[in-house]
Amino acid sequence: MQTNLADFIKDTPEGIEAESILRKCVHCGFCLATCPTYNLLGDELDSPRGRIYLMKQMLEGAPVTEKTMLHLDRCLTCRACETTCPSGVQYGRLVDIGREIVEQKVERSAIDKLKRAVLKKALPQTGLFKVGLAVGRAVKPLLPDALGKKITAKRDVGVWPAPCHARQMLVLQGCVQPAMAPSINAATARVLDKLGISLIVAPSAGCCGAIPHHLNDVHEAHVFIKRNIDAWWPFVEAGAEAIVVTASGCGTTVAEYGYLLRNDAHYAEKAKRISALYRDVSEIIAKEKNALAKLLAVQNKSKQKLAFHSPCSLQHGLKIKGVVEEILSAAGYELTNVPDGHLCCGSAGTYSLLQSELSQQLLANKVAALESGAPQMIATANIGCLAHIESGLDDSSKLPIRHWIELVDERLT
Repeated sequence: MQTNLADFIKDTPEGIEAESILRKCVHCGFCLATCPTYNLLGDELDSPRGRIYLMKQMLEGAPVTEKTMLHLDRCLTCRACETTCPSGVQYGRLVDIGREIVEQKVERSAIDKLKRAVLKKALPQTGLFKVGLAVGRAVKPLLPDALGKKITAKRDVGVWPAPCHARQMLVLQGCVQPAMAPSINAATARVLDKLGISLIVAPSAGCCGAIPHHLNDVHEAHVFIKRNIDAWWPFVEAGAEAIVVTASGCGTTVAEYGYLLRNDAHYAEKAKRISALYRDVSEIIAKEKNALAKLLAVQNKSKQKLAFHSPCSLQHGLKIKGVVEEILSAAGYELTNVPDGHLCCGSAGTYSLLQSELSQQLLANKVAALESGAPQMIATANIGCLAHIESGLDDSSKLPIRHWIELVDERLT
């Protein structure tokens, strides 16, 4: 794709990167078939190729309008297009640049600004979110059905083993997950403990930065990222083997810390080191598969049919495919076929709250696909997907949905 960037962006780091990405696009259109919003709406401007054209025009100095903002806002940033693209177009990075420019040039409505401000304030602050969730659980019967379905039930945490192994790894606590499902990291700690690894928490680490980043607040995202790096660094220097993340959405962000802070003189090298240490929990378990197999061999539990939803962040963002499925099969679960498994469930961070109509259509399609194989339960690898899919399950025959590591933990109990 030929480009002629405008002076305001041309020689900036963002402009140089955007131009490099744009020039890789050959207009082939392979991305259209795997784009969830294009599949729903049939409008090319709601496809990666169409949005690339909009961003190209914007970067070349064309007027930026509310229409440009609308089509970029509708993008889930699921990165299915990156998996499909034969030219290696890094669409996710391009859309981040485009959205930041749109945010500066187009005034949002007062209601939209308020929604985004509340989300940026409430979600990353675990304490504040816990209070809100506790109130929501208490008054759930009084809430409108659509809102009540988003309130997840309280989960038993269980015991977190005391650190006693020479091998130690850090874990990202996150922001929403400790409030909604603290059982996930606790289950991870128990599984790793049985594999001879102690999982430790850096108390002052929190939100990975994904929420403000995807709401186009780059400065606030960098504040969270730097806080986590500072919190983890003493443990890294003390020899922590890895930084484990159990929410693949957060993991996608942590994996890119080095990229996101590449131009920061004080944090670039540390951020690069943190990204190098990052591991999705499935990668850790897969490397210990022989030890896990020995532990599972003494178990005698019946097979259960299980539908696994692979989050976009896992399969398209982190490029981890088939790893969790192999672990679950080894743990004795019979995995059902899930049609269109590459498509997004509609959660996508704050997308389900800001683009609820499209999100609900994607959710209905995903639930139908997951239920089509008549599973006894559903598993996933991201807290956002878990909560979103749970809200779409029918109350009368609701299937249990868990993080996959919790199911492995149960098999080892």
